[in-house]
Amino acid sequence: MQFIKPDININFISKRKIAFSISLAMILISITSLLIHKGPRYGIDFSGGTLIQVKFSAPESLKNIKSGLASIDLGKSSVQQFGDQKDNEYLIRTDMSVMTSQGFSSKVQKALEASTGDEVNIRRVEMVGPQVGKDLREKALFAMFYALLFIAIYISGRFELKWVLSGVMAGTLMGAVYLLSVFNVSVPYLIAAALIVTLALFWFLELKYAMGAIVALIHDVTITVGIFSILDKEFSLPIIAALLTIIGYSLNDTIIVFDRIRENLRKYHKNPMEFIINKSVNETLSRTILTSLTTLVVVVALFVLGGGIIHDFAFAMIIGVFIGTYSSVYVASPILLAWHGRGRKK
Repeated sequence: MQFIKPDININFISKRKIAFSISLAMILISITSLLIHKGPRYGIDFSGGTLIQVKFSAPESLKNIKSGLASIDLGKSSVQQFGDQKDNEYLIRTDMSVMTSQGFSSKVQKALEASTGDEVNIRRVEMVGPQVGKDLREKALFAMFYALLFIAIYISGRFELKWVLSGVMAGTLMGAVYLLSVFNVSVPYLIAAALIVTLALFWFLELKYAMGAIVALIHDVTITVGIFSILDKEFSLPIIAALLTIIGYSLNDTIIVFDRIRENLRKYHKNPMEFIINKSVNETLSRTILTSLTTLVVVVALFVLGGGIIHDFAFAMIIGVFIGTYSSVYVASPILLAWHGRGRKK
C-alpha cells in the first residue's frame, strides 16, 4: 500500500514564518500559565504530603468525605473522583506527611464511615516527606538537562564530527551546574540559566545541527508542560518519564530529517538550501507520519484503557507525539536554514 506518493512536494519551508509564530505563541501561553500558577501543580511525588485512595460501595458527595477528614485533622485536604464514575473511588491528598502505619488506615476508614454512613475500603496510602519531594524535583530537572547535553554531544559528533568540542563544552557545563547546586543555588533558575548559556555556546561554536535539535526539544517540553499547567493537571514522576520519552521520540524524528538533509547536501549541492531542506522533509514525510500514527495508536489505547494511574502519562505522550512531529518539520529544519542564511551574510 502506497501511503504517500514518493514524488510529493509540499512546500513546508515557505510556511516557516507562520509556524514560528504559532510556536512562539504556544510557548508564551505556556510560560504565562506557569507564571500565573507559580509553576506546575506538583503531585505528592514532588510537593510532599499524603495520598489516600478510597473506594465506597455507593457514590458519595465530596462534602461528606471532607467532613470525615476534618474530624481526624489531616490538614489541608483535597478530594477528587478517581477512575470511572461507577467505581466510586476517590483520591484524597493532604499537605501533611503522616506516618502511614496500619493504625492510620484504620483511623481514616472509621472517620469516613462515620461521616458518610457507607462502607469504605482503603485501596492505598502513600506518604512523601517535603525534603524528599524537593530532592525528587531537583533530580528530575537534572535528568532532563543532562539528557539534552548528551544529545547535543551525539548530534554534534554524528553530523559535524565535533565530538571533542561538544564533549568539552558539555563537561564544563555539567561541572559548573553541579558545583553551583552544591552551594544551594536555586536549581530551577540554575537549569534555566544553563540552557540559555548552552544555546549561546552552540551559536558561537557553530554547532548548528545540535542547536536545531535542542531548540526543538526545549520547544516540545515547554509546550507539553504548559498544556499540563493550563489544564491544571498534576505533575508527577510518571510525567517526568513521559517528558524524557518525548525527548527521545522527537529526537528520533529530527535525526531522520537531518540525515536526509546531509545526504541531499552532497547530492544537490548546487541547489539552494531551502530546496534541499524542503526536499528532505518531503522524502522522509511518509516515514514520519507512519511512525507517529503507530505510536499514537499505542498511547491512545493506554489513555483510553490504561486506567487512572497511567492516564496522565498517556495524555502527555499524545501531546508529545503531535508536538514532536511538528517540531521536526517546522522548528529543527528551519533553524538550519536560518543558520545557512547567517553563514551567507558572514
